[in-house]
Amino acid sequence: MTSMNAIILAAGRGSRLGDLTDGRPKGLVNLLGHPLIGWQVAGLRAGGVARTAIVRGYRGEMMEGYADHLFENPRWSETNMVMSLAAAAPWLRQGPCIISYSDIFYPAELVRSLCEVHAPLAISYDLGWWDLWTARFGDPLSDAETFRLGEAGRVTDIGRKPTARTEVEGQYMGLLRIEPEGWSWIEALLAELGPDADRLDMTGMLGRLIAAGHPVVGVPFSGVWGEVDSPTDLALYRDDPKVAAMGAALGLAGYTDEPSN
Repeated sequence: MTSMNAIILAAGRGSRLGDLTDGRPKGLVNLLGHPLIGWQVAGLRAGGVARTAIVRGYRGEMMEGYADHLFENPRWSETNMVMSLAAAAPWLRQGPCIISYSDIFYPAELVRSLCEVHAPLAISYDLGWWDLWTARFGDPLSDAETFRLGEAGRVTDIGRKPTARTEVEGQYMGLLRIEPEGWSWIEALLAELGPDADRLDMTGMLGRLIAAGHPVVGVPFSGVWGEVDSPTDLALYRDDPKVAAMGAALGLAGYTDEPSN
């Protein structure tokens, strides 16, 4: 298998977490005794990733020591996540990369499944999203986005506001794989958009690529994972023994409720 690198997009602050991010980036918020970045790096390494980079921005000095390489998004407060991705272009041009949001956690087997995909652009999605979103939001559709699949597992629709559960065949998870060919599609799109690219979010980018005829492959997942957007999310995961078991499997032992930074 081709040596796989990973890029964690961690430039943002995460204002919905309130005072938890007053003095630290969102990726360094604590879950069961470890920063979210620690969960991601552990999952990536256990899944077969060779090197990990972080794109940093807000309180970027706090990211020292968490990865093999650091990229910078000095305009983190003015741009969306796609421009953080663009900051890591040197790695994306060289070979396949797993891309991870900094506010999620996931098991090694999901990383391995993405590593094994042969496609210019592939994204993971959760088949069991309804139960998780119900626990997080009460009304699952209030924070969901459309997600539909066509032939050969290709994504045909993503990122719109759904009006019914039937429009959501899975939940995009914020973990994807990009090969150099797929990155060339993205670079061409960013060049076409010019300054408007600053406002482009990830699902918006994926939707534009799909509309232009570029294949985006969906990689299904059924298992334990999480996204942390609020203090109530943290409370939900801290009380879930399956999350603790995942942490133990990744080597994240000795849980406390104290920040590790």
